[in-house]
Amino acid sequence: MDIQSIQTKLGLSFRDKTLLQRALTHRSYLNENPEHPLNDNERLEFLGDAALDFITGEYLYHRFPEMNEGELTSLRSALVRTEKLAEFSIKIHLGEHLFLGKGEEESGGRQRLPILCGAFEALMGALYLDQSIQAVSNFFIPLIKPEIEEILETKSHKDSKSLFQELAQSWYKITPTYKSLAESGPDHAKEFTVGAFLNDVCYGQGSGPNKQQAAQAAAQAALEALQIEIRRQGARPERI
Repeated sequence: MDIQSIQTKLGLSFRDKTLLQRALTHRSYLNENPEHPLNDNERLEFLGDAALDFITGEYLYHRFPEMNEGELTSLRSALVRTEKLAEFSIKIHLGEHLFLGKGEEESGGRQRLPILCGAFEALMGALYLDQSIQAVSNFFIPLIKPEIEEILETKSHKDSKSLFQELAQSWYKITPTYKSLAESGPDHAKEFTVGAFLNDVCYGQGSGPNKQQAAQAAAQAALEALQIEIRRQGARPERI
């Protein structure tokens, strides 16, 4: 691949072109090309991940001065999760430029979300080393700005427990509680069942391989049940 052409397509200019080449090199390529002079992009991926966390956190801190820590954390997580960074990779056509092994490429590696996410993080790590944290910010912030409004509008940064709590508190002035209802299976493959309650009323049950996942499933079921109840009542009740 022509590194200069790749830079032009990405809208970037590296002083050290080998950093860009490393950022684009997946480990599968080295497995099939052991004579390749550079390492794969996994160390750069680690660095880019840290840089993106910091940049996103700083931007959100200043952009939303009244937002509490919990919501800032949820919003940051939504912006730097694997699926979202893979979307950014697709947007800048990063997958087209990756050095992949033939086997990986034939199995759809250029469209695989973890590979695209890792390559994006590695690119940001390389840009940080080549230039500065500000250069990474200048590239990344324009990508997340339109995403923030959509995430806030759809509340996709919030998990089911948070959404259920918000609705329950606004409707009934009650904070949900969660209780373990059952536990089954052998030690290496247990399944837990948890109930989501408002006062003594169970609004939903959920199961999972641990209590945290079971509680999230219960909260989702409870959220759906409470939404149906609210639509049916059509007026704010005084108590549950």
